[in-house]
Amino acid sequence: MPMPKEQDITRDTASNTVDNTASNGAPNSSNKFVLPGDFIGTTEEFRAGAQTYEKTGGVYAAIAGTARVNTARRLVSVIPCTDTPPILKKGDVVIGQIVGLRDSLAMVTIAGAKDVVDREIPNVGSAVVHVSNVKRGYVKEIAHEFGIFDILKAKIVDLQNMRLDTSEPEMGVMKALCSNCRTPMVRHDSKLKCPECGRIETRKLATGYRTGII
Repeated sequence: MPMPKEQDITRDTASNTVDNTASNGAPNSSNKFVLPGDFIGTTEEFRAGAQTYEKTGGVYAAIAGTARVNTARRLVSVIPCTDTPPILKKGDVVIGQIVGLRDSLAMVTIAGAKDVVDREIPNVGSAVVHVSNVKRGYVKEIAHEFGIFDILKAKIVDLQNMRLDTSEPEMGVMKALCSNCRTPMVRHDSKLKCPECGRIETRKLATGYRTGII
């Protein structure tokens, strides 16, 4: 999944996969499902492997999948369960990251689809959520509903123009970062609160916010 330009990305391109066992025969740590942008470990503990990136001393997931650690090499990667790319269609539920906001649009990079969130979606490009598709009811400013780098669950309503809809209750923001300090925010009644700086923000929240359930 393409990441925003602001982020400093470094990847270990020498290895596209991680062995199922370490060189000493011990199994790797695995089975932790992660979403794009999820923290996996520190750069003091691990090197960034396939489908991960480093930022400010941490290693983060670049795609949705299973985090896998090669303890012998101190290498952490995110492994999709299959290499077969899914084909998107109208009505599919997808997960993506918001990479831009305009007056009436939110721009989204799609990372995966429901039931196949561990597979990378190839050659999709950017999708959009128009202000009229954000939620049921009037939306004054789209910036009050979405934030940059938020992880979004949405339904495809126009495949040709890759237009998404989040108006249903189960659709919306699955994970949000504080716009002040970029800390993952926790649900606080109908709003979000940053546990680090205390900032309160609003989002069009999915019913499964911060559950990891797509």
